[in-house]
Amino acid sequence: MLDKDLSKSRRLAVAHDEIIGITVDEISYQARLGETVLTTLRMATGHVRWFEFSPEKRAGFCLMSACQDCWLWHQDGRRLRACTTRAEDGMTLVTLPPEHC
Repeated sequence: MLDKDLSKSRRLAVAHDEIIGITVDEISYQARLGETVLTTLRMATGHVRWFEFSPEKRAGFCLMSACQDCWLWHQDGRRLRACTTRAEDGMTLVTLPPEHC
């Protein structure tokens, strides 16, 4: 179970102070330039997406592209991993495959 107290979450290092905006499932989030989508979502919500087969939150487990737990889709249909994809200003993502949206 994920910890719901996000006050315990903190960035260990901040490379850039510039704030950019991304959208996931039609919700806007602030990201720092250079950070991953996973970091943005974990800092804002504590999780990346909901599990497809049960009402569980998924947060990205391995942080290195091995566990397959942080898949998202770009608005153009490209599939990406939140743990290795840097947030880009204006990017729009969804947590379900486009054919389900």
